[in-house]
Amino acid sequence: MNDCENSLSNEIKRPYIIRSLRRSNVRKKIAEYLFEISPSCSYTSEIAYNVKTTPTNVIGAIRGMGTRYKTDESLIDLGIVEEKIGGKNIKLYGLTSFGKEIIASEHNK
Repeated sequence: MNDCENSLSNEIKRPYIIRSLRRSNVRKKIAEYLFEISPSCSYTSEIAYNVKTTPTNVIGAIRGMGTRYKTDESLIDLGIVEEKIGGKNIKLYGLTSFGKEIIASEHNK
């Protein structure tokens, strides 16, 4: 997919993404926390500590989990967060450039 197609796809997804963030306080807090620490990444328990929730809720919001956190509304599936593999089985999460755009635009409203 070229940059033009990717940009168009992101613009089509934008209202869906905003709706998803408004529907889940946990998703919104995670995205805002990752925005604050950007360009750094963080791991699950650190994110949970900073947004005052459980690691299970963080994993659900980021990757999806059952019916409570739908996979198609997960932060990774929406293209807001990316997963990076650290040392020994450590998964780090950070905002994508598109995710930074979304959060910045929400802060400017």
